Amino acid sequence: MYILGIESSCDDTSAAVIRETTILSNVIAGQKVHAEYGGVVPELASRAHQQNIIPVVDTALKRAGVGKEELSAIAFTNGPGLLGSLLVGNSFAKAMAYTLQIPLVQVNHLQAHVLAHFLDKPGEVKAKPQFPFLCLTVSGGHTLLLQVNDHFDMVKLGGTIDDAAGEAFDKAAKILGLPYPGGPVIDRYAKDGDPTRFSFSISHLPGLDYSFSGLKTSFLYFIRDNLKENPNFIEENIHDLAASMQHAIIKSLTDKVRKAFKDTPCKDIVLAGGVSANSGLREAMTELARRHRKNIFLPPLDLTTDNAAMVAVCGYFKYLRGEFVGYDVAPYSSDSAQKPGNKA
Repeated sequence: MYILGIESSCDDTSAAVIRETTILSNVIAGQKVHAEYGGVVPELASRAHQQNIIPVVDTALKRAGVGKEELSAIAFTNGPGLLGSLLVGNSFAKAMAYTLQIPLVQVNHLQAHVLAHFLDKPGEVKAKPQFPFLCLTVSGGHTLLLQVNDHFDMVKLGGTIDDAAGEAFDKAAKILGLPYPGGPVIDRYAKDGDPTRFSFSISHLPGLDYSFSGLKTSFLYFIRDNLKENPNFIEENIHDLAASMQHAIIKSLTDKVRKAFKDTPCKDIVLAGGVSANSGLREAMTELARRHRKNIFLPPLDLTTDNAAMVAVCGYFKYLRGEFVGYDVAPYSSDSAQKPGNKA
């Protein structure tokens, strides 16, 4: 069974081909145009998707050595995400599925990040998390703590009430005058810094929900006040500032995961989403799992960011359940329309 996956929820155009759960190709075309704006510009993103989608899909099929007539189904991200970007992938998938007369599968972007852990690379079969497992999904737009009971039974235990952890990383980088996307840059600077040099306030919301708006404000005011006294404050302390901010974000994330252990029967912990590439978070989650005698599953770095292989494997499991959609299905921008766990 060959599944073509298409991902276009934000600023990466991606196409992948899998055979059952094995990745045969996973092609991603990024968009550098957003760097000068310090964030993704929706209109520019959708235009770039239109330019990229045909060559990206063509390349994915060629690298996989699979002809389009051999495809069993087409899976595409239908939300949440930027509507203009989603519409490009949605329309292309419908047209191609109609032409080939094969099933069409819509995929929830957040579910796909979680199910990336069920992908294999050619020649290797790795251990998979066992249901139910606890999953921390962290990206630029989402911060979710989930209890995953089945491939599509994902119960939300907690989430951000304002900004996502990835936004906090990007905002901190912008305040420090670092380029976009800021998360990877903060991570690089933090490796040579002292995470205890500066202290920033983190939210202590009851339950398992997160909040990062206060942390961003605290960091902004701290930098502003110190620059008044020393114009070279950032330059002289850049590594310690990055390390201290990263430490605060990670502590906020791991504190809730630790708290969730008491309320769930999960023995496995899974990390997912773009921020799961952060080296500090990976180390902290690994240590947390060790101390609490849990099994930890970290995604390969090439599967942390938005990619179509995770969309394809989500489509594969839906294909097995016969969950197909018609050509009238519309993309949705937020999780309020369809939450993880809802059937497509």
